[in-house]
Order: sequence, then C-alpha cells, then structure tokens
Amino acid sequence: MQAPGLRPLCEIRADLGPPIEKGGGPGGRWRIIPIIGGTVEGERLSGRILDLGADWQNVYDAGYAELDTRYVIETHDGAMIDIRNFGFRHGPPEVLARLAAGETVDPALYYMRTNPRFQTGDPRYAWLNHTMFIGTGERMANFVRIFIFEVL
Repeated sequence: MQAPGLRPLCEIRADLGPPIEKGGGPGGRWRIIPIIGGTVEGERLSGRILDLGADWQNVYDAGYAELDTRYVIETHDGAMIDIRNFGFRHGPPEVLARLAAGETVDPALYYMRTNPRFQTGDPRYAWLNHTMFIGTGERMANFVRIFIFEVL
C-alpha cells in the first residue's frame, strides 16, 4: 500500500480579535478567540474569511492547546464554504510564553497542526465535502497563518 501524499490547497490568514477568557477547571483554562476576517489564497481555493467565526480553545496546564475553530470562507466566485479546523499547538514553555505575549516566534520552534473539514452546497466546490486535509500553522500577534494540504 502506498503512503498518502500531499498537494497544496491554500494559505489561510485568519485575523483575530482579542481573546475572551472563560475561566477554567482542573488541568487548564478555556478561551474564545474571535475570527474577524482574513484571506484565503490558493490555485483551487481563494477568497476571504467572513467576520463570524471563532476558535474555542482549551489550554492545558500540561503545555498544549487544543484548537477548535469554525468560520466561513466566501470564495472569489461567490461560494460559501464552512470550515471546521481542529488541531493542537504545543512547544517548550518559554516558546509558548513568547507566543502568549504576542511575540513573533519561528514556527519551527513549536508544533501547530490542524485537520480542516470543509462543507459547502456549491457544486463547484463539492469535492471539498469528501476530501481529507491537513494543515500546518503559525500564530502571530493578531492573526494565524495556516497552510492547508489535500491528502492524496
């Protein structure tokens, strides 16, 4: 059996609003980070991110964050595509502290991977509904950049 390959799909830049801290419980805290816009650039998928999504994060004392985002892409040709993106971010405590302080940190110093799932009723993009994707990302002060790849 052949191992799956990857084909680039797009780069997402999701602009972020200020985090809303929800408190927490044993082992971590919860926060919501509004997704207030952004861009999608790729040969097969491009457009803009609408101002109506968020990342519901669980940040664990064990040193990792569980990412759970949902937002909408409006393509360059008018299709509406829902994206749900689940993932993890972790790294050395000093690197995560720098990220939390809003510093720009080399993404090679921490792990940020996602599993995006797309859903649309537009027949031009129906192939997104039944295709697997993987993403690698980086966190900046006011936005997240995610490179998404189709799993072949």
